Amino acid sequence: MAAITATAPCAARDRDLHNRALVRGWLYVVLLVLVALVLVGGSTRLTGSGLSITEWQPIHGVIPPLNDAEWQEEFQRYQQIPQYTEINKGMSVEDFKSIFWWEWAHRILARSVGVVFALPLLFFWVTRRIERGLGLKLLGILLLGGLQGAIGWWMVASGLADRISVSQYRLATHLTLAALIFTATMVVARGLAPHSEPAADRPTQRLAGFIVLLALIQIYLGGLVAGLHAGLSYNTWPLMDGKVIPSDLLLLKPAWLNFFENPKTVQFVHRLGAYTIFVVALWHMIATWRRQPGTTHARRATLLFALVVVQASIGIGTLLMQVPLHMALTHQAIALVLLGFAAAHWRGTKGAYPLPTEVSVRS
Repeated sequence: MAAITATAPCAARDRDLHNRALVRGWLYVVLLVLVALVLVGGSTRLTGSGLSITEWQPIHGVIPPLNDAEWQEEFQRYQQIPQYTEINKGMSVEDFKSIFWWEWAHRILARSVGVVFALPLLFFWVTRRIERGLGLKLLGILLLGGLQGAIGWWMVASGLADRISVSQYRLATHLTLAALIFTATMVVARGLAPHSEPAADRPTQRLAGFIVLLALIQIYLGGLVAGLHAGLSYNTWPLMDGKVIPSDLLLLKPAWLNFFENPKTVQFVHRLGAYTIFVVALWHMIATWRRQPGTTHARRATLLFALVVVQASIGIGTLLMQVPLHMALTHQAIALVLLGFAAAHWRGTKGAYPLPTEVSVRS
């Protein structure tokens, strides 16, 4: 009887670890689908395809046009918006199909993320594999996903009446919320993973978290750059318009408007954001090696800085080459890799979530 009593906590711990591995594996699949979704969204934007579907039909929209009559009907809807009349007037149905499929793929992937997230979540919840306190986190991510769908249509709607492209404000919001969902999913997944080191000290944790915040801000700034097509001008580095600090940064009135609507100012601020992340990540690496030399935390901080260097190099190359599609998508992909690793590193400095068996023992 004593032996059975002694093995009970071990069995409970093994069950908790097994359940965590299942949930963690599911969240990693979600992360992969999110990466695909963001990259297809980037391709949709870069190919000018984002306004090709002019209606939001969450259910019926899964089915694309199936015959010539349906293609003509879809094309006629597109012909009513300013992007067609001012930029693409005279395009053929075949040309329209090439932009339609990008937007359709983006929307179908967005719906797929909802299914990939919601159905396993329901299964894990019903089979009691979701730990106490974890369910609210996962429900919060699911609700953010639903909000993201609405914001996606809000973004598209901005380009259907008075503009030839979507609002840079709404594009940046859409992209940043996607990044936030990606970050939250990564943090939860890494919180469920075993960690080989004790939690880092508080200064290391805070600086790691600050880098995640900087990365999210930089992604928002990148959304503004994309929405204004600001990367297509001032394609020199390290100087911009021949100067370290270019002129006419505050040309618009009131002054704050320049930070959102002046392509020159938006690109310059995006550059400053990159420099800031570089400096902070470098300092974080040095400080972590000083305080906790040889630890996993220090090695992760080094890899994080290396990713920042890679991303900065790709960003400079994208700018100098005037934003070719393959470079722009690579820049976007590495931004997600960097953000995901920064989020995983931050969670790693805090350690794993306490196991339910450990919480029971403490209480």
